[in-house]
Amino acid sequence: MANVLYITYDGLTDPLGRSQILPYLQGCAAEGHRITIISCEKPDRFLASGNTVGELCRASGIEWHPRRYHKSPPVLSTIYDARALTRIAVQLHRKRSFDLVHCRSYIAALAGLKLKRSQGVPLLFDMRGFWPEERVEGGLWRLSSPIFRGVFERAKRLESTLLRESDHIISLTEAGKDQLLSRPECLGQPDRISVIPCCVDFDHFTLAASRRDEARSRLGIGKTSRVLLYVGSTGGWHLLDEMFDFFREYDRRYPGARFLFITMDDAGAVAQTAAKRGVEPDQVLVRQASREEIPKLMAAADAGIALKRPSFSALASSPTKLGEMLAMGIPVVANSGVGDVDELIARTGGGVALNELNAVGYAAAITELERLPASASEIRNRASQVLGLDLGVHRYSEIYTALAGVR
Repeated sequence: MANVLYITYDGLTDPLGRSQILPYLQGCAAEGHRITIISCEKPDRFLASGNTVGELCRASGIEWHPRRYHKSPPVLSTIYDARALTRIAVQLHRKRSFDLVHCRSYIAALAGLKLKRSQGVPLLFDMRGFWPEERVEGGLWRLSSPIFRGVFERAKRLESTLLRESDHIISLTEAGKDQLLSRPECLGQPDRISVIPCCVDFDHFTLAASRRDEARSRLGIGKTSRVLLYVGSTGGWHLLDEMFDFFREYDRRYPGARFLFITMDDAGAVAQTAAKRGVEPDQVLVRQASREEIPKLMAAADAGIALKRPSFSALASSPTKLGEMLAMGIPVVANSGVGDVDELIARTGGGVALNELNAVGYAAAITELERLPASASEIRNRASQVLGLDLGVHRYSEIYTALAGVR
């Protein structure tokens, strides 16, 4: 078993940390690996749930070293945090002598690269996507600005270094792996890259049908109203306008339908987009929820939607929301050109992959949803064979053991 240092710039108290970091590491700890985590925590979220996450870590035998996340000034705050992560990683390695360092995305990997170069610690680069292009396509780095253009170019140089020097690389999608294998840093090295999609804890996201009435009662939705569901962030590359256009078609098919958003984002932005796209305010519900509450609210839905702008960075995207809805037996409408979404929907029979983002395509997708042959339990069972958390944990555990052997 391996003695693992896990470094993440995302916080364990973030929604993503609770769904896509901690469950995997708890599973790996249960398989016998010794896990130490360094994370950057946003003060408000740490205040709200730091004690809860700390208890979860202690119960799993995980050693957690939370650091404060800094948001401003842009760029400089990130450099500051990266140096802090590197400093504590080096200090902990002197005490713990880790077998490997597992780094989630690029900023965290700066610290891992330091340990590899100075101490020979094997580096597992959990890429999570094409981060530089993701920032540009999401409008966060505008290349018209000399500052952000310089940041982008530096990030691409870091990416090249990490691809060349990492002992193993994780891609979220087969489409992303294909792109990596076309790069000179990875050419002819398919065994150095593993695909582990965003997996789901099926014990947490149970079938929706058994809790449907309770969820609707809590939300004030009638038993006969149709409910379309969206979960997660609404900004950046997510196609909020198009999702409201789809909802208008959904409402035409099922008059009186409701659109439920479960998101930590600003409800005002959702309301503004609804008004702009001609959707009545009383048809839209926006709710914030803890990880424990999310599936209880999701259970109200008849169908889900997840539209994201197709782009280069989207090839490496594995939408967490898609797996969570499929785990609950909720059929999903998603668009093609995003990671392995087409293949996932085909394998699970759990929805429709849109090729056309227009009224004709939306109407056809709604008809296709009505004709899906798979039941909710069948969708869930098939999804568990592709996206089950135990599958992801087992694959990470295998990689840990292999890299510890190298050490």
